[in-house]
Amino acid sequence: MDKIPALISRKRLANLKTRMEQVTAAWSAENYESYLEFYVKILPRLMSAERCTIYITELGTENICSKFGTGLAEKQIRPPREGSIAGRTISSGKGIIANDLDQRKGYHKLVEEETGYISRNMVCTPIKGATIVGITGAIQVINKEGGFTKEDLALLGEVASYLSLSIESAILNEEILKISSQLNQEVDRLDTGYFHDRLFIAESKAMREVMEMARLVSNTPVNVLIQGENGTGKELVARTIHQGSDRHSNAFIAVNCATIPEQLMESEFFGYEKGAFTGANRSRSGRFEEAGGGTLLLDEIADMPLAIQPKFLRALQEGEGTRLGGSKVIRYNFRLISATNKDLNAEVESGRFREDLFFRLFSVKITIPPLRERREDIIPMATAFLEDTCERFHKKLGGYSAEVLHLFMEYDWPGNVRQLHSEVERLVALTSENEKIQATTCSQEIAAGKRENPAERITSLAIPDQVKQLEIRLMEEALKKTRGNKLKAAALLGITRQGLHKKMKRYNLGS
Repeated sequence: MDKIPALISRKRLANLKTRMEQVTAAWSAENYESYLEFYVKILPRLMSAERCTIYITELGTENICSKFGTGLAEKQIRPPREGSIAGRTISSGKGIIANDLDQRKGYHKLVEEETGYISRNMVCTPIKGATIVGITGAIQVINKEGGFTKEDLALLGEVASYLSLSIESAILNEEILKISSQLNQEVDRLDTGYFHDRLFIAESKAMREVMEMARLVSNTPVNVLIQGENGTGKELVARTIHQGSDRHSNAFIAVNCATIPEQLMESEFFGYEKGAFTGANRSRSGRFEEAGGGTLLLDEIADMPLAIQPKFLRALQEGEGTRLGGSKVIRYNFRLISATNKDLNAEVESGRFREDLFFRLFSVKITIPPLRERREDIIPMATAFLEDTCERFHKKLGGYSAEVLHLFMEYDWPGNVRQLHSEVERLVALTSENEKIQATTCSQEIAAGKRENPAERITSLAIPDQVKQLEIRLMEEALKKTRGNKLKAAALLGITRQGLHKKMKRYNLGS
């Protein structure tokens, strides 16, 4: 992504986020939903029947689910397109009268087993979109003494025409809240993340292996655990997996388990209904719902409180749950990626993490090495961070001095990539326009890590010279570790023996 368009996009997203927050605060489906509930209560009385159910089609999908229904507060019905009367009605756009349900098989028999309600006869009519093209739902009235007539179907069709706008309003309200939440997540990611607009820099063999593993698991529907020290880029790897999957067009929801107070953990993940607790003045979907169709990243998973882990485990096993203060069962559909800087095996052994949840969390584990173990990435990453930071700060600099690059290479970076990025931002801020970044501006921690070895210093800022010096150093270190064994040294460097021989000849390092 080009930098200037990226900055413009960030500003536009920030403005859009503000507008969406205003819309979200003003937009409420409560009046529409009360209207629908009223018809669920009144239609059975008007038609001398027992029950009524209103179904809606979920926006952008083929799924059908019950929005309101007599006695269905604790159960959501999801009739199939084929094999159910509601499904046939919505698919065909035509009303149906069925007065012999007690004598035939069908989806209504499964509903009877789940709800305990017997269906003897039924009339069902489609709800045609007022502004949305197509059928947005269906109304179903059940069990009338003597059976339903064409007059009942006509009456129900008339009611459906009045309900169409309310149905669409309820559907659009849910979609607006979902989009608003996703937009807030994306703006927060752009504002607080570091270097998300670039691909992962992976010059080292270790990081190339990490990214290859991420590529391999992207389109495999398995849960993944990403382990690595703080600041190594666990979220970037998770986003890479998400972007490479068939879920990439849906939400990527990242939650840091270490930042959520224990008493709010359940409402954060499962959501809550209006009135569930003091201050709950409207219903809110949980992270499990928000990640629907997409990916849920649980960062710092090892810090999840033990008290919530059993309910969390059940949600993963069953793929469903209920909002706090509610009783309706909600189905979940997300891919789970977990991340931690701790040894989860040790957490299980110490009793701080449930073993059954541990085995449910992931099938594949990806370990990201710390920056000190992949020094080949330091200079390319520092160069890329410098370009990015200068663009964001609207500043032109002359690059790094050779001494700064030497200090970067010698430092162990306990804060990893995040620390390197922070140091680059600091150096850009403290360096005058058009000047070259000098070692005297480096933070005390970086300067203290300096080793006085002039032979190893980078003496030129030119990239070819830097690459040459870096390759020479790496070859010398590899040969030293393998006591001159070129085959083993080449393996450590991730190249062939012939490739090592050619480089040694090119740089006059001996035969």
